[in-house]
Amino acid sequence: MVRKNKDWDRRIILLSAIGLVICTAVLFPQVRNLILNYLAEHVIHKDTSINHVWNSLLFKFALIGIFAILFLDYCIFANSGKSLIHKLRKEINDCLSKIDFRSFLKPSLILLVVYLLGIFTIIRANFSYKDDVWRAAEGSRQWFSWSRYVSEFLSIFIHGDTRLTDISPIPQLLAILILAVSSVLLVYVLTGKITVTRLLASIPLGLSPYFLECLSYKFDSPYTALSVLASIFPFLFSARKKVFLLVSIVSLLIMCMTYQPAAGIYMLIVVVLCFQNWNRREKTNKEILSFLGIAVFAFCFTLLVFRFFLMKPVTHDASYAQTSMLPASQLITGILNNIKDYALTINHDFGMIWKIGILLALLFFITKSVSCSAQRKVISFFLVFTVIVISFLLSYGVYSLLQKPLYAPRALLGFGVFLAVICIYAVSDFKKISTIVVLALNWCLFTFAFSYGNALADQARYAEFRIGILTHDLSALYPDVSKDSMSIQIENSIDFAPSIKNIAKHNPVIERLVPSRLSDSKLDYIYFLTYFNDDRFHANNEEAKEQKNIDFSALNLPVVLDSYYHTIQSDGNHIIIVLKH
Repeated sequence: MVRKNKDWDRRIILLSAIGLVICTAVLFPQVRNLILNYLAEHVIHKDTSINHVWNSLLFKFALIGIFAILFLDYCIFANSGKSLIHKLRKEINDCLSKIDFRSFLKPSLILLVVYLLGIFTIIRANFSYKDDVWRAAEGSRQWFSWSRYVSEFLSIFIHGDTRLTDISPIPQLLAILILAVSSVLLVYVLTGKITVTRLLASIPLGLSPYFLECLSYKFDSPYTALSVLASIFPFLFSARKKVFLLVSIVSLLIMCMTYQPAAGIYMLIVVVLCFQNWNRREKTNKEILSFLGIAVFAFCFTLLVFRFFLMKPVTHDASYAQTSMLPASQLITGILNNIKDYALTINHDFGMIWKIGILLALLFFITKSVSCSAQRKVISFFLVFTVIVISFLLSYGVYSLLQKPLYAPRALLGFGVFLAVICIYAVSDFKKISTIVVLALNWCLFTFAFSYGNALADQARYAEFRIGILTHDLSALYPDVSKDSMSIQIENSIDFAPSIKNIAKHNPVIERLVPSRLSDSKLDYIYFLTYFNDDRFHANNEEAKEQKNIDFSALNLPVVLDSYYHTIQSDGNHIIIVLKH
């Protein structure tokens, strides 16, 4: 036995030495350039030009690797390290021994069926959603560009190749499985007891209109779901401080490297748990402050590590969210403006019935908190309002701190978790009327998911009909496939199908969820040119690339075709297509 342990020690020392040599070599710029050239050519499938940001990021990875190896060796070989690992292992076993994981199986299956029904029409629509278009056409991942390294590596295993192919609906099925487990864990963490009513109350976590956009992505959906699970998982270990801190840091790093808009979910749950423990006197104020301090430290530490060592700054896309934070002089006013826009966006997106349901759920949350309070009722009443406001702010994550935040539906997924928390708490051991209202609200969200999936199918049929007519007209006007590529610009986009306009009368969010086709963007050009096998209009020569920055409408091009659906103007080299609504 002693000899076997010594053999393992030698192997660990050998692997550590190899790892340290590799990481040290990566610190040299020449080695980093070789690695980046190889990745660009064989893995990322991009040109081999070296980006300074990637070079710097690889340098930071090497430093983290050296630190990780030395820390692991300390834990394995040093007596103090062995003692630390022994204590952590004991605390982890203590936490896990108190949880009956078999009791999670049936609730997870129930929610899996619910979520599967909820996205059935989305899967049936088989709609290539935004990024899906170019991922399927080009086979590249590029999650690295958004610092989503876990998504990048997991995609290799899920798709079984370094080059992506469309394997839907496997990623979406995997996503709803992760969401089902996340919902069960959220109910367990908040209430300690899993019931069917509480499970159904958690539906907004996965079927809010905002997370429906995440589930629409054939390639990205499992990683967005994983970010939610990673934000909830640490609370299974909240009874043990050291383990809770360690698991929180690891889980939050996973969240940051899968889908950053989920960043506020962790602290949202922390605030609600602290309020519950205080309101019911389940823990002393000292214990609550200790738990809050550990959670805040884990959250801030992880985000700082991610920001300075792992995050790749995003400043290249002016039309998209950027990572630049508000300057100190504009911090307060900027945050208030961002939160105001966040609230106005939700107010615009949601129909009147949804708003009434949400307000009633909030009312029951307040009523229950005050009526069940073991504290002074007046203090509890004012504090519950504070908790609601803080939780709502946290549901937007770190976007409120950015100069240019994102308000796309998928970026607001935290609001669905906020709503799920409110609903779960409102139906827990309270009056039947609150259960009826909450389940009615969630039924509305559930049925909207069906409407949304059918709307995607309608829009796909309508868009392909319009694109088919357009490609026919272009092929008739320019039948010479050997002709050099021509520059093309598109004005307007294909409008929404009648069914979507009908849904938008009461639920305006549908118009932000269903993508338009042939808008003047990279994704839709790929859809137009690649999916319909017509690459003559790619701007792939130098002259055409320079002309992309020219507004063709200012050239006063002659009209070569005018139909019910579009007008085509061209001088033979420049083409402008004006889509009619």
